[in-house]
Amino acid sequence: MPLIGIVEIIGGLLIAIPKTRALGAIVILPVMVGIIVHHLTFDPAGLAVPAVFAIINLWAIIDNKDRYLHMIKA
Repeated sequence: MPLIGIVEIIGGLLIAIPKTRALGAIVILPVMVGIIVHHLTFDPAGLAVPAVFAIINLWAIIDNKDRYLHMIKA
């Protein structure tokens, strides 16, 4: 689990800096997916807080979509 903690810290620091927010949102996305799946599987009652954080993360990704478009265009 230390790897997940390191990724969370790095992603959080990147999100906190406006210039690197787009990268931080992408770095933290797989961790957020894992948290959502964990709560859906083992503790559905505790899903509210991770869902809010996932929505905020998706908002940061959508807000910075112009930085990602050049990577997915053929």
